[in-house]
Amino acid sequence: MVPSEDAAPPLDVDEILADPGVRIVVCCGAGGVGKTTTAAALALRAAERHGRRTVVLTIDPARRLAQSLGLTELDNTPRQVKGIDVEDSGGELHAMMLDMKRTFDDVVLQHTDPTKAAEIFANPFYQAMSSTFAGTQEYMAMEKLGQLHARGEWDLIVVDTPPSRSALDFLDAPARLSRFLDGRMLRMLLAPARTGGRSMFSLVTASFGMFSKVVQKVLGAQLLTDLSGFVAALDSMFGGFRQRAEQTYRILQARETAFLLVAAPEPDAVREAAYFAGRLRDERMPLAGLVLNRVHRPAVPELDAATSRAAADRLAEIGGHEGTVDVLRAHAALARQAVREREVAARFTEAFPEVPTVSVTAQPADVHDVDGLRTIGAAISRS
Repeated sequence: MVPSEDAAPPLDVDEILADPGVRIVVCCGAGGVGKTTTAAALALRAAERHGRRTVVLTIDPARRLAQSLGLTELDNTPRQVKGIDVEDSGGELHAMMLDMKRTFDDVVLQHTDPTKAAEIFANPFYQAMSSTFAGTQEYMAMEKLGQLHARGEWDLIVVDTPPSRSALDFLDAPARLSRFLDGRMLRMLLAPARTGGRSMFSLVTASFGMFSKVVQKVLGAQLLTDLSGFVAALDSMFGGFRQRAEQTYRILQARETAFLLVAAPEPDAVREAAYFAGRLRDERMPLAGLVLNRVHRPAVPELDAATSRAAADRLAEIGGHEGTVDVLRAHAALARQAVREREVAARFTEAFPEVPTVSVTAQPADVHDVDGLRTIGAAISRS
């Protein structure tokens, strides 16, 4: 028996976008499933149809979002999207892309004095960490989301997260930061600064024993010096980092947030969607639904693949009906693909039958402008 597309409850995206109590929509999913396009389409629809002052934040450094919104570039500052239809609704649409290093720099400037900030910026360890250190992007995404939320300028913030499982890594940022702050090595590195600012090399004394000597041998004296200077300079800021991250985490658990999973009817993408759903459930995050992109539907769904193929074979034997034969065989292939996609999608709906779902038909071409985003927004919203 072929699984039905109606097995899951229908997802009403317009109800989410129009709800003034929903201030954050987070789009999660594997790479290459149309997540960035979905986020942009939702943000555009919220502004045009529901009159909300909306900002869409992408963490994926692809240029697709800027291009589809008619912008030459995106950066760490929200840019207003012009030329959209908001005359009647009164909404606004702004877009931005997370700049990890600039966000980190802004946090430092905001929470320390100019002299200390200059010291931090000049530190080689900070320069590396703020640009490439594993986990910094996800933590800075938490910072940026928290900043946008705290400003209170937006009716709705739509977040397009990184691809694959890193899309939920920002949920782990507070715990990772706490482990880092409470770690034995960090406490040792902070000890000289907290006890009179002695030289870094005073670590290698009998008071710290063999552990410090091993650390210096493994990391190298210069790196350890840079790390110690970085930690000492940021010491007064660590509590604020952790407090803000945990506050944003609580916001993500609140009713004002709606998580939308985005997937394509492919085994890997649906598997990732199921992983996300499980994580969100465990973290008590509000999962609003699943958007199943790029679904194929035959023009004549009542004509199944076997019947279509048999008719094509019969006409081929008779001869003189080459065009009809080609159409029937193409239909048979599409009907088989539609069945496979429903079977794949059923793996998610059977595991999470309570999660509302909407299917979006595959488009004939990639979305590259505002009109295309409107089409996707209408398809997601079933209208």
